[in-house]
Amino acid sequence: MSRAIVIGTGFGGLAAAVRLSHLGYQVLMLEAGDSAGGRARVFERDGFKFDAGPTVITAPYLLDELFELSGRRRQDYVDFVPVDPFYRCTFPDGRTFDYFGDDERLLAQIAQFSPQDVDNYRRLVKHAERIFDVGYSKLADQPFERLGDMLRILPDLVRLSAYRSVYDLVASYIKDEQLRQVLTFEPLLVGGNPLRVPGIYLLIHWLERKWGVHFARGGTGAIVGALLKLLDELGVEVRYRSAVEEIIVESGRVTGVYLKDGVRLDADVVVSNADPTVVYCQMLGSAKLRKNTPKRALGRKQSMSLFVGYFGTNRTFPQTAHHTIVLGPRYKGLLSDIFDRRVLADDFSLYLHRPSASDPSMAPPGHDAFYVLSPVPNQLSGIDWEKEHERYFDRILAGLEERELPQLRESIVTRFSVDPRYFEHDLNSHHGAAFGLEPVLSQSAYFRYQNRCPEVSGLYFVGASTHPGAGIPGVLCSAKVLERVIEPVRRSTCGLAHGHAAE
Repeated sequence: MSRAIVIGTGFGGLAAAVRLSHLGYQVLMLEAGDSAGGRARVFERDGFKFDAGPTVITAPYLLDELFELSGRRRQDYVDFVPVDPFYRCTFPDGRTFDYFGDDERLLAQIAQFSPQDVDNYRRLVKHAERIFDVGYSKLADQPFERLGDMLRILPDLVRLSAYRSVYDLVASYIKDEQLRQVLTFEPLLVGGNPLRVPGIYLLIHWLERKWGVHFARGGTGAIVGALLKLLDELGVEVRYRSAVEEIIVESGRVTGVYLKDGVRLDADVVVSNADPTVVYCQMLGSAKLRKNTPKRALGRKQSMSLFVGYFGTNRTFPQTAHHTIVLGPRYKGLLSDIFDRRVLADDFSLYLHRPSASDPSMAPPGHDAFYVLSPVPNQLSGIDWEKEHERYFDRILAGLEERELPQLRESIVTRFSVDPRYFEHDLNSHHGAAFGLEPVLSQSAYFRYQNRCPEVSGLYFVGASTHPGAGIPGVLCSAKVLERVIEPVRRSTCGLAHGHAAE
């Protein structure tokens, strides 16, 4: 049986392992840390359960597919519950917008802000649906390995004005500035600046409208646990504390990996859920790459990073929605500070996650669990996070107390936080980018990292920096692309290990 090694146990790696097993490979997963999940790992503190990363579950069919491949039902492993409203957006002037999934309530919200924009929104959402039909339905799980693949879709992109920024496209329909913010913040959830991310990402809006926004009972970590259980049933081994030092390439083809402790593991195929920039620049020492390949990798534009604070309270805040977007006094100026000037601004906009709103088991009885996310510049900023870390968290908590959670600070019984250093060192993400490559037009589809390495046979990539992009649907689709590009299973006499690696 042909052997496959998957590097990393994020959603991309877990989904890849399921699909490789379905294709007949014997799969070994390698995880550098002591738990699975990557960005979707779980922190448990003082009786509270905190999802470390992604919390918005859309396109649940992609997860259903992974179980159906093995004749199983996802519902027997993890339960999804709808979130309503999808998001609540709050503004400094005290106004609140609830983003619902149904037209009647959503249009009523729009009418309260700007009656003239009700019909404008109807036209906008039809435009978003047309973009979705091209950019997602036809392309999300298709490989982009030739420039011709990109050129073929250009007429559709031009016809749909998908080359314009999401903000410009929305603004061409919607006149109210606060509604423009409500309808353009979503690209930030995949690492994109709404002012320059291409309009094709407006498909996120229709994707949410089409399948809804969901929460996994038990948290996003429950999905990781469900996939691990499935993989165990499929005979897939997961090894923790097994950091890969080098991907071995011989005669232009992958033959295995070296772990940091010197152990060699052989394989016919290697699928990397690690950051491709790190792979190309640090993990392919034995490969004869084109001279400009590492240089080009280093020159790619990385997404912004994040400051994420986790805290539990000894009381509940029932007035706070599951997903709340706390918008600050500036929008365009703040985005420029984060993405262009790379400075830590005095103000901020926040995503507040209250999972106990949908699942009280995430916190002890009578308590609430939260995480708050603030987009910040990546490590190219030079910000001294050792100095700024606690001060920034205190500012965020004070802002939340003023805007959303009265008497918050006196209610906190546990707290901790991560900043760009976590993404850079713990998750080994280049420049501490939280979402891999920034999703600009010049780094989309063919111009993004390809799912099949063009220079090394048998090496494949999944995850946020690959086609089609970040976010749970994008990452799961990157694993789905494998079925279209991976080489057929072939017989192999190699073992998974040499010497003391054999267990």
